Amino acid sequence: MIQLNRRHFLKGAGASSATCALASILPGSIAAIEREPLKGVSSEVASICEMCSTRCPIKARIVDGKNVFITGNKEAKSFGGKVCARGGAGHSLLYDPKRIVKPLKRVGERGEGKWAEISWADAYKEIAAKMNQIKKQYGAESIAFSSKSGSNSDHVFHLAAAFGTPNTFNHASTCPGAYVVAAKAMFGTKMKRDLSNSKYIINFGHNIYEGINMSETRGMMQAQMDKGAKLVVFEPRFSIVADKADEWHAIRPGTDVSVALALCNVLIVDNLYDRDFIEKHVIGFDEFAAEVKDYTPEWAETISDVSASAIRRIAHEYASHAPHAVVDFGHRATFTTEEFDMRRAIYAANILIGNIERKGGIYMGKKAPGYNKLAGENVAPALAKPGVKGMPKITAIRIDQVEKQYAMMWSSGGVYQTILDATLNAKPYQLKGWIMSRTNPMQTLTDRAKVEQSLKALDLVVSCELYISETAAFADYILPESTYLERDEDIADKSGKNPAYYVRQPVVEIIGDTRPSWQIFRELGQQLGLGEFYPWENIQTLQLMQVNRDHSLLEKIKTLGYVSYGKPLMLREPEMVAEFANAYPNARTIDEDGTYATAMHFKTPSGKIELTSAKVEEMAPGRGVIKHRSVQLKNADELYFIQGKVAVHTNGATHNVPMLSNLMSNNAVWIHPLTAGRLNIHSGDAIKLISSVGSEEGTALVTPGIRQDTVFAYMGFGSKNKEMVKASGKGIHCGNLLPNVISPVCGMCLHTTGVKLERV
Repeated sequence: MIQLNRRHFLKGAGASSATCALASILPGSIAAIEREPLKGVSSEVASICEMCSTRCPIKARIVDGKNVFITGNKEAKSFGGKVCARGGAGHSLLYDPKRIVKPLKRVGERGEGKWAEISWADAYKEIAAKMNQIKKQYGAESIAFSSKSGSNSDHVFHLAAAFGTPNTFNHASTCPGAYVVAAKAMFGTKMKRDLSNSKYIINFGHNIYEGINMSETRGMMQAQMDKGAKLVVFEPRFSIVADKADEWHAIRPGTDVSVALALCNVLIVDNLYDRDFIEKHVIGFDEFAAEVKDYTPEWAETISDVSASAIRRIAHEYASHAPHAVVDFGHRATFTTEEFDMRRAIYAANILIGNIERKGGIYMGKKAPGYNKLAGENVAPALAKPGVKGMPKITAIRIDQVEKQYAMMWSSGGVYQTILDATLNAKPYQLKGWIMSRTNPMQTLTDRAKVEQSLKALDLVVSCELYISETAAFADYILPESTYLERDEDIADKSGKNPAYYVRQPVVEIIGDTRPSWQIFRELGQQLGLGEFYPWENIQTLQLMQVNRDHSLLEKIKTLGYVSYGKPLMLREPEMVAEFANAYPNARTIDEDGTYATAMHFKTPSGKIELTSAKVEEMAPGRGVIKHRSVQLKNADELYFIQGKVAVHTNGATHNVPMLSNLMSNNAVWIHPLTAGRLNIHSGDAIKLISSVGSEEGTALVTPGIRQDTVFAYMGFGSKNKEMVKASGKGIHCGNLLPNVISPVCGMCLHTTGVKLERV
């Protein structure tokens, strides 16, 4: 059982009206209230983790009124009934002395760190008055709303729509946006990986043994350990996933696209591709083949430092395991301005071997409406999306809508970085306010100095948060959200090969005066005079609307926490199709080849997979065909600077969680021994990194597990917020070294740049 650390909690006499710049007690914090025993709503509750974006199904219970024991929900079999280190440490949020549990109002200069407690009623009143004032003077579009993706973002963005602004953004352009937009361009929808059934996996730095997704991580472990799958990794450093691979190739940062295209070249030139699949389900092959004919392994070797013989051999090995093989398309490689075509090239390598809707390949999620149509009966209940009548018709363009090339991002999270230019340079028009929830752009956006300038320039900044994060430190108001262990939310769709749903429920009663974000944004909406757009009284009402007032279904989902329906189905896997058809007498007739291949329809203009896209060509002339374009990421006298995820933290979100900060409180910079030797640097030495936009001091970690021309640091450290004195305030702040550059089409941040290294 995980024990909470025993601490001396200071009693905040007089703190309710106090202000402070830097003191042992923060106004509105846990340290300023008296600790009471945890009170639970049940002996064991099924819920959803929120320690990272995966949001694994969990079960939790209170132990002796002091601790919360968290484990996985065994109903979700692909997750294995387990949680990772972050998930197990979730209870550490509850009594962290730095956690904010009462609304705060800034009383000093923005970013100065002076706060006073304020009532919810007064906070809503003052925020709404300022928002309406800005709306009257500049238009609703002059306020941007941002949130980490997930169920809670729907409530933030619903308020934005009711208020009348088109400017809503999630974290897509800082992390997963490229592979989502590339999938939309080629398939018309997101795609999923079937790692557990793959016999050959090619990986471009998607380190799911550190950036853990419990289902996918376990799937890769099963493929490697139980089924003998071969794993080939292309990555500049010897990461955990590289350590577990059969082959590691220390690729030059930013050159992943050249190797992916060379793999495609070999598959086509050596006639290793699935000609029948291409002819039936793909358009644009001829144009793509003509483009990649010169992208030989020998060409790629000169760019990537991966040997031509290795590329050619790997392509043949990969094809020999088709269709039960996969080139992993996400999350990280080394982000460059050519992210869009790098991801498209990876998808192309999958398409060429015909692994779409095959075991071990990639597939489309099977949500209830489509699944039921194939089955000829209602196997799974379909969730309703509560409609709201009379929502305002927004005529203003988004701030990222000036350039048509980003059209696929407008409904996929937006180009987050455009908030900066709109605020500082009025491009395309002036932003005056920023309402944000569970997002920390000081850490996740690039060019920290520019983010700070933007926050200081706005008339209104509101942050819905658990802590005074590095970004919340610049807010005018901090609205304290209840932790995921204290709140309930909408029912969420978790469909994979078959329909599935799960729901978050409170494990403990709310501590302090926090509120779930659905309630915060509903009540703020009511204060704004937008109550007509909230036909639900509470989350229970909304949940009932989702299940079409089927009380028994709602009770089942809440009791089990995770429910799935029907048999797993991949449309081109004969064995799965046969089992599906046998289970449902009215199921669609099986094709002559034993599959449901003719049922495949892609939401592209052609209805097929598009290796070459006329739509993309219209959006961004010259980019319809996947191509290689050279990028310069550093100068000759610089080193590549790259970043990545670590297993015990989630980017800029968990570094002050007590248990996790104790596990890892610093992000030492990886440096190759030869590079370090030239500068007389040893492990543990103080070092300095200098880029075109900033400089950072940190600690050296000399290791052969990195290229000589590259340095590496884990993300999320080095916070400049003086109120956060634990892990986030130590080490290298990656965003302070990265220039604010927007990649074509997918709008991604640039996460690879050049730095100079010095010994301090």
